[in-house]
Amino acid sequence: MDKYTIIHLKRKGQSNRKIASELGIDRKTVAKVWNNYQSAQFQLVSRPDLTKEEIERLTEEIVNHSYNSQNRINLKLTPEVFKRIADILTDEEEKKRILGNRHKQKLTATQIHQMLREEGIDIGLTTVTNAVRELKAAKEVFIKQEYEFGDRLEYDFGEVRLVIDGKMQKYYLAVFASPAGKFRWAYLYTAQDQKVFLDSHVRFFAMTKGTWKEVVYDNMRNVVSRFIGKNEKELNQKLIDLALYYNFEINVTNCFSGNEKGYVESSVKKLRNSIFARKYQFESLDDAQNYLEEQLTILNEDSLFEEEKAYLRPVNFNYELAEILVASVDKYSCIRVENNFYSVPDYLIKKKITVKNYLDHMLIYSNNTFVCEHKKVNGVKEYQLELSHYIKTLRKKPGALKNALVLKQYPQLHTIYQTHFKAKPKEFIERLIQLQDEPLDVIIAQFEQNTIQEAISKSQLHESVLINSINQLQTLSHLMARRYPHG
Repeated sequence: MDKYTIIHLKRKGQSNRKIASELGIDRKTVAKVWNNYQSAQFQLVSRPDLTKEEIERLTEEIVNHSYNSQNRINLKLTPEVFKRIADILTDEEEKKRILGNRHKQKLTATQIHQMLREEGIDIGLTTVTNAVRELKAAKEVFIKQEYEFGDRLEYDFGEVRLVIDGKMQKYYLAVFASPAGKFRWAYLYTAQDQKVFLDSHVRFFAMTKGTWKEVVYDNMRNVVSRFIGKNEKELNQKLIDLALYYNFEINVTNCFSGNEKGYVESSVKKLRNSIFARKYQFESLDDAQNYLEEQLTILNEDSLFEEEKAYLRPVNFNYELAEILVASVDKYSCIRVENNFYSVPDYLIKKKITVKNYLDHMLIYSNNTFVCEHKKVNGVKEYQLELSHYIKTLRKKPGALKNALVLKQYPQLHTIYQTHFKAKPKEFIERLIQLQDEPLDVIIAQFEQNTIQEAISKSQLHESVLINSINQLQTLSHLMARRYPHG
């Protein structure tokens, strides 16, 4: 929170001295945080040739929020302080009644802050300013807003009910909306937790290749960790890290003020009704997600997003969201991740490997070398097995194919094996070895083609044998007729 506050105030043009005074820290700390942040951001944006290690170092520099805050002023807005500010504003209303609406002697938030400090109350100017703004907004008048390209992006979740694989279930749309660009985009998820929240941002900014100056949110749990007093909000640290990396301001609406991000509020309804009102049944979640992307492309044909791209802050590298795990490979050549099992090549049995665990997939490494990738499965104690991971073992134990779970996870291959190779498992395995670098559909097609060719060859062989037999019978008949002309 401290680092984000410094950067937020610097973007607003405040001096190091003023920020240091308000936050109760050394101004050299302010200068160091700001200079390091600017340097790291510049390198991320201007150097597309950065190595993986350099990106990780710069990311750490950007999101690292630790510094000595031992002597920092307490910024909590207590109910008593909030009431004191409210009393001051009540006095201001009385002053306005006496002096008239146009009088020039109105107290500013800075003056109110100074009054509180003189009364012995330790509180920051930003906290006072936010409290004054909220109290003055009690009688709110809505004013139509207009935004420039690249200024504002709004975010929200929306619920949608779909029937997937015959089962009705609630799903969630993570919706992004640019008011200036008239651009709307969404991703479909099974939850709306923090992993989903962060994943949707990384995917969206990877697609747009740029970020907006500010992103606007409501008071969802992924944004606000807790409320302090009646006014101040403690932002979620993972969102702060994300904002620091992508260089955008976090704008949180007032409670129950959906109008403050009205474009995305209406976008949720529009996308839900335009896309899923007519079609709501799908074979799989992947089908639903692909359908959503197709429809979004059509809906955005008239948007101004292509023009807005030139105004976005460039993004060259994705923010790394992976959870790093160390897993042990069991005797079945599987690792356990989140209560499900995933295969790895059988030469890794009883070894420890590194897993980069993402929301919907994982990357597996051994001794810093990439091994394989798995799409994550839903459920508990489910298995995701890759046939190529067991080739070495199956070659030694071909009889294990008969009841192997890994083969049953490929129904078409399993049928081919049961129909044509049950009595010759070694031949089946050798063909798999020849095709192991090919995608599954190519492997199946090759097996089917070979099976058909063999069937034709056998048929031709049978036909040839039959013809030969007939010819031999005819020849024998002629010979017999000559030898015994009168029967």
